[in-house]
Amino acid sequence: MLFKLSIKNIRKSIKDYTIYFLTLILGVCIFYMFNSLDSQEAMLVMNSSTQMIVELLVDMVAMVSVFVAVVLGFLIVYANNFLIKRRKREFGLYMTLGMGKGQISRILLIETVFIGLFSLIIGMLAGVFGSQLMSILVAKLFSADMSKYEFVFSKAAALKTCLYFGVMYFAVMLFNVVAISKYKLIDLLTAIRKNEKVKMKNPVLCVAVFLTAVSMLGYAYYKVTGGIDTLDTADKIIYPILLGVISTFLIFWSLSGFVLKLAQSRKSMYLKGTNLFVLRQIHNKINTTVVSMTIICLLLFMTISVLSSALSLNNVLTKDLEEMTPVDLNLYKTANLPKNGDYTKVQIEDSRLKISDTLKNAGFDMNVLKDIVEVEIYATSELTWKDTLGNAYDEVKALFPYLPCDMAEDIVKVSDYNQVAKVYGIKQYELKDDEYIILCDFQSRKDLRDKALALHTKITIAGKEYNSKYTECQPGYLEMSASHINGGIILVPDSCGLTEDIKERHFLIANYNADTEEEKEKIEQMFTGYSEHSRDYLDKIIEQGIQLDGMTKIVIYESSKGIATVVTFIAIYLGVVFLIASSAILALKELTENSDNRQRYTVLRKIGVDESMINWSLFKQIAIFFIVPLVLAVIHSIFGIQFALKLISVQVQPKEMLPSVIATAVFLVVIYGGYFFATYTGSKSIIKEEL
Repeated sequence: MLFKLSIKNIRKSIKDYTIYFLTLILGVCIFYMFNSLDSQEAMLVMNSSTQMIVELLVDMVAMVSVFVAVVLGFLIVYANNFLIKRRKREFGLYMTLGMGKGQISRILLIETVFIGLFSLIIGMLAGVFGSQLMSILVAKLFSADMSKYEFVFSKAAALKTCLYFGVMYFAVMLFNVVAISKYKLIDLLTAIRKNEKVKMKNPVLCVAVFLTAVSMLGYAYYKVTGGIDTLDTADKIIYPILLGVISTFLIFWSLSGFVLKLAQSRKSMYLKGTNLFVLRQIHNKINTTVVSMTIICLLLFMTISVLSSALSLNNVLTKDLEEMTPVDLNLYKTANLPKNGDYTKVQIEDSRLKISDTLKNAGFDMNVLKDIVEVEIYATSELTWKDTLGNAYDEVKALFPYLPCDMAEDIVKVSDYNQVAKVYGIKQYELKDDEYIILCDFQSRKDLRDKALALHTKITIAGKEYNSKYTECQPGYLEMSASHINGGIILVPDSCGLTEDIKERHFLIANYNADTEEEKEKIEQMFTGYSEHSRDYLDKIIEQGIQLDGMTKIVIYESSKGIATVVTFIAIYLGVVFLIASSAILALKELTENSDNRQRYTVLRKIGVDESMINWSLFKQIAIFFIVPLVLAVIHSIFGIQFALKLISVQVQPKEMLPSVIATAVFLVVIYGGYFFATYTGSKSIIKEEL
């Protein structure tokens, strides 16, 4: 009997379960997709470096999944609470007919099992097909070979999903038993007539609080985008973040009274149609959901910021990698080791040699390299950051006291740099005998140096004074890297008095003399690890204590691309979960409110308001309820993204942000818009129910 009753209840209340089903199915689907990376990894052909990054990604996803499971668990319990509240009158009727609380609990137990199994199966099927698309994405991001691609089902991910969601459903069952045991018959039967008490706030106070909160928020925005440098301490960053959270809460606390006061001042709009009813409903809803709206807004803010920042970072890093790795190999070696230092005679003598001579002396076959260019980098204590900052030094030092202003600058002859620039395919420069140029593409350092160059700062080298050719830093670099991190290179004319004793580093660039990827890999092994081609010369260099160091394009590309991909994957995972959580909480809050307010819609019908006007007023309420936290979250995100990118020292142009913004908007439209549509449809059915 209880089994049949449970099945009938599910069929009868299917419209009430829409949001619940949607949340469960999305949760299962996302959880399976991201935890099935291990099976996708197995079918893709990757090199060893990429394989290690994918393994790191799998481990990271496993750790993040624990947090995701907790979030989804609370969300499922919260959604279930809505369903229990909706059925209080039904439970009261059961108890009136003589059914005990234990029997009601068993009905709920059967319903939970069936709903859980149904959502688990549908969500798992969606996840299995979705994971195939993720396989293509993984292969594209890691440049993996998909020649062995086949349809994959991950048993490990399926078992993990079943285990985690089984624990969640068990928690729901316990919650239902506890909730039913606390109900009294009189409370269940009269629940439909009990509305949450709403205290009217002083409109003048609301306006004052609203304006104060907006001012506080503006100050917090200023601090995170312009008032805090990446060198500042963490406590200076936490302060504006806390200020932003408090401001968000105060905005929602005062918003209803502020908007109501503003609307009442415009009588023609306030008294038109059902606007008076809609505004009063919005006023009551926001008043009773201040904390929830704050949490939802912050979750949406994290979703937009995390997704947009991560996707933008991935796009920029990919672009920078292509730009900043124009050759296959960079090698560098310390020059002029001091004779009175803790060095051997071989090390001291080798420090005077070019890198190519060091390699030849060790038995290396230079024929495996082509496009070889060698330059010397100079440094002297007579030219430091303090000297190049000139009259701007005091201002810069006051703003950034930890800046290493006593560090010697890197100095390079313009002809030497142009040889490198020609191979790199970047801009070359010309200088007169009394001019210098600062090359810098690390944005935060460029901003500081530009202050000095704008003042026409002069520098002195070997007793001769030089004027800056430009009033700002110029683009350029020597050493390859994953992004623009050149903090400054001083270009000087060839006639500059740079002597042998101030040589600081030897530098070599080259390409591999190979036509295929396999041949390049063999040459790569000569520099990055022991192989049959490299053991002899590497052993000799190591035995002599020669400190030859360097970086290759393959190593930079694989490690940086891997890190960007890991960050992007985790960001998408968390972003989607945060979006589901915020959308579901908002939808359930709105459904609960509309369930409690059915009597008010009945009154509207009795006074002659037609059904289309009622539906339109309902639509406006739900739209405002969904849009308000989203708008504030978007505003938060504009400044939050700027701070995040500034924190990781990445400069993203608006046009470079566009693809990630579009991708994030698609996530919002699909998930947030889907919950909005489901909420409106469910609410229309609820307000038509008879009391």
